[in-house]
Amino acid sequence: MTLLIEEKIEPSPPERSRRRAPKDARAPKPPKPPKPPRRVPRPRKASRPLTPMQATLRMVSALLAILLLGMTLYLMVFSRLTHVIAQDRLNDQLREQLSEGTAPVSEGTFEDVLLQDGAPVAQLRIPQIGVDETVAEGTTSGVLMSGPGHRRDTMLPGQFGTSVVMGRAAAFGGPFGRLQELQPGDKISVVTGQGEHVYEVIGVRYAGDPAPAPITFGEGRLVLVTARGPAFLPSGALRVDAELVSDVQAPGTRATTHAGLPKAAQELQGDASHLWALVFALQALVLVEIGAVWTYRNIGARQTWIVFLPVGLLASLAAADQLTRLLPNLL
Repeated sequence: MTLLIEEKIEPSPPERSRRRAPKDARAPKPPKPPKPPRRVPRPRKASRPLTPMQATLRMVSALLAILLLGMTLYLMVFSRLTHVIAQDRLNDQLREQLSEGTAPVSEGTFEDVLLQDGAPVAQLRIPQIGVDETVAEGTTSGVLMSGPGHRRDTMLPGQFGTSVVMGRAAAFGGPFGRLQELQPGDKISVVTGQGEHVYEVIGVRYAGDPAPAPITFGEGRLVLVTARGPAFLPSGALRVDAELVSDVQAPGTRATTHAGLPKAAQELQGDASHLWALVFALQALVLVEIGAVWTYRNIGARQTWIVFLPVGLLASLAAADQLTRLLPNLL
């Protein structure tokens, strides 16, 4: 009879460690740290209502800021675009008149009607400084927005006598901004209803410099005038004198004399004849500002920006256009 002796087998240490402790015997997880207390914003103090004087000063300051912004955008950006569009229109008109033989050769049209300010009269080309501009009749600030202008009391280019063409130095494309780079002997070409005329530069002069000798019978001279000094800050006038080296044409009839030339058509002068348009533009700008303030207080900021930003921009540009006419015409 065999005796079976049962031995109690103890588990090895590794096996003992593999055994998981009962679920309830696990160590408890450390509690999460409490969230920091939420900061309650302090109640804003109620602002005191503005006095009538303070409200007026605030509106005037906002109006001046809008006008300054509109003037900056207009002179730096939109004036160049205005010049390009006007030149395309004038160039098309002049080419059509030249092809039909109806381009003006005097201060009047072929129907003996006095030329209006802004009518095209010539095509000016100065390849040395990249000028290719259609010249309009008149030299007021409004006319020179579209490009160079011919002074009414002088002859047309190519004719016997002196012809004066004025242009801006910086604003509205600044077509004459590089006149000071011209050297004696440089050629200038001008096309009118009497054909193409060639001038040769004889010099550049400033205020106080001696003028060239007067022309004699059968000669022609072209004087180009613009502003000198920093851009948008004219300190005087700059003139380029050129002599006609092609055939001299017969002069046309001029109704305007030097004594009868309006002050607004002279160099470095503004034009206040459309001051009423500036008043209307400023009134429109004030109404836009009042409407924007009411909308902001009663409807909301987002709706105010969506509606009044484009309207205010248009109103400020319209006011800037009229204000620019009051500035020197060679600016």
